[in-house]
Amino acid sequence: MTESPRIEPFFTLYAALVFALGAGVLAVPLTAQGARQVPDVSAVYVEQGPVIDGVLNEAVWRDAALLDAFTQQEPDEGAPSSERTEVLLMYDRSALYLGVRAFDSSPSGLTATEMRRDSDRILSEDNFQIILDTFRDGRSGYMFVTNPLGAQLDQQVFNEGEGGLPGRGTPNINRDWDGVWHVATQQTPDGWVAEIAIPLVTLRFPESESQRWGMNLMRNIGRRNEQAFWAPIPKPYQIAKVSLAGTLSGMTSLSRGSDLRVTPFLTSGASRVTDAGDVDNSFQRDMGIDVKYGLSAGLNLDITVNTDFAQAEVDDEQVNLTRFPLFFPEKRDFFLENSGQFKVGSATAFNRLADLFFTRRIGLSPTGEQVPIRAGARLTGKVGRNDISVLNVQTGDAFGRSGENFLVTRYSRHFLSRSRVGGLFINKNETSGDHFNRTYAVDMTLVPHDAFTVTGFIAKTETPGMTDGQGAGYLNATWLDQKWRIYGEYANLGDNFNPEVGFLPRRGIRLTKLHFERDPRPDLLGIRVMQPMVNVVYITDQQNRLVSRRYHSMVGTAFDNGAYLNLWYNHNYERLDEPFIVRDGVAIAPGGYSFGEWQVSFNSNPSRKVYYQLNYSPQDFYDGTRTDTRVTLGARMSSKLSAEASYARNDIELPAASFDVELASLRIDYALSPAMTLRAISQYNSSTDQWSTSARFRYTYMPGSDIYLVYDELRRDLDDPTGLGVLNEYRDRRLILKVTHLLTR
Repeated sequence: MTESPRIEPFFTLYAALVFALGAGVLAVPLTAQGARQVPDVSAVYVEQGPVIDGVLNEAVWRDAALLDAFTQQEPDEGAPSSERTEVLLMYDRSALYLGVRAFDSSPSGLTATEMRRDSDRILSEDNFQIILDTFRDGRSGYMFVTNPLGAQLDQQVFNEGEGGLPGRGTPNINRDWDGVWHVATQQTPDGWVAEIAIPLVTLRFPESESQRWGMNLMRNIGRRNEQAFWAPIPKPYQIAKVSLAGTLSGMTSLSRGSDLRVTPFLTSGASRVTDAGDVDNSFQRDMGIDVKYGLSAGLNLDITVNTDFAQAEVDDEQVNLTRFPLFFPEKRDFFLENSGQFKVGSATAFNRLADLFFTRRIGLSPTGEQVPIRAGARLTGKVGRNDISVLNVQTGDAFGRSGENFLVTRYSRHFLSRSRVGGLFINKNETSGDHFNRTYAVDMTLVPHDAFTVTGFIAKTETPGMTDGQGAGYLNATWLDQKWRIYGEYANLGDNFNPEVGFLPRRGIRLTKLHFERDPRPDLLGIRVMQPMVNVVYITDQQNRLVSRRYHSMVGTAFDNGAYLNLWYNHNYERLDEPFIVRDGVAIAPGGYSFGEWQVSFNSNPSRKVYYQLNYSPQDFYDGTRTDTRVTLGARMSSKLSAEASYARNDIELPAASFDVELASLRIDYALSPAMTLRAISQYNSSTDQWSTSARFRYTYMPGSDIYLVYDELRRDLDDPTGLGVLNEYRDRRLILKVTHLLTR
């Protein structure tokens, strides 16, 4: 008889917290939206929308609805915006239109240097942001951002972007989603103007004659580090907090056309690989097709045949001096749209415990090499209060291994205003083999109070040859208000818990974590907010034997000028049951180790034309010492050209050996226009003794249609122990041209 997974402590904690929540809801008054004044606007219908040229002089704009009341969140919460912003709003049967007049008393002080699409820098400059919660579920939305140069950033938001930390990102914001929308801007003597069109075919919304969406608008004034919202949002939150959005109503008889988008692509190129003196030249000519079809206003079907990922950006080099794998984000287009609907995992992106579904397990080898995807299909979307997601992908044989089939199904049901419960099933099996792996899970998010959220899952895997210890459980309870961020989490991951299509750094553990953080605003010395925090992590094995412990103390300080200073100290304990191979020929012996870690870092205002980041971390490292240093320097030479160089060094001294690891990178971005950009990145990693260079030119000749020219190379000289000859030998070179063309009906 199979032994049931040992997750009794999880059930006990779960029951206790749910009981406490029920009592807490009765005891703590709800800060319901009804206590707020929620702004509302009724969109104006026009027969024909304007030409998107950045000039708001067409007669049709005279009839548009006007929104001009914006309220500060930073720096002076509740005060009117320091600069006037007018937003004109209207729609026709096929698109939503916004005209933005961003007045500025000092237009020469505008911070605008970025033209590239989806660049992080757009968010640190003057910009205007829109979020649309089309299903009015208070959890998800489509977000669009532009700046005075007409740069575009778009992303999908899930679960209100929860689980993030400053500078660490969040698993619930999909930055890599690319929607089809249009924007034109111009700078004027009294500020800047943006004209925006969002085609309805880019969005999903309920099948209803009259629409009622959540909407919020935000203007960032770069030189003042000021954020002002149409629907006011308290300081702990950002625009992704769609449960606090205003209301856009009055739109009727919307049309998405036939909702069919077909994108064929052609690729051509050549590669040269050198291995042990052997040279292999190959030529590539290929074609494929991606199809997107709206089965209904809320459900979308994606089909891909002979998928190609030649345009995907390269991964940033990372140094791993831990015993556990590193997380690399997904960047391939097919997997990006609605990706958050598949997510079941831990609540925070920092120190991930588990993601039960991780798309980089499909179509990529463990070392990151591409595995051919023969075909795939995805069904994602909403039907009423139900989220439905199904994915099926077939890969081909590669690297001496059989192709595999991946089936992923996900369902969740929303209840109350922001709570949900759901389930996940994943099946992976070899096409010509007997191996398979399955994951079963149920999960929930419970929000009984605006400031209180509980998330969790119970899961089990099934793998041939394994019987007991295949279960897992996770629970996180978070309180977040204007002064406090407090959370506790518990995870129990069985010895044989094995989600092969997920990301699981370690198994066979029971983890408990408590976190306390307060955000005081002393209003002196140019300090805007301080972020002192403490947390403790306690990890045992399945026999309750201590294997890891960390006491973390930190004080972060954000300044009015946009700079950020961070100081922390960690006291760690690690038990090694087996030798830890730090690098070839260097191992740390089994045993228990206590060691401390200091770190100080300073980031200047990232919106400045010249910015920098400094990091210094002296620390103990098991039975030795380690010093980490990192320097980043960036410059925006013009609105078209920018560059960023970084250098990181880890100096390790152990009784067995002393060594250092270096990472260096140089990025150069050149934008001829928002539609035509070039990015080149060169990276050096001393641990692998190799240089890699990648350059990608992208020309969006019409929305949704692109030309990519990609060049990659890898240089390495294994025969040169000094590392001085790494430029002498090409190991891998590739030049690829890819053309895509969007056909719509």
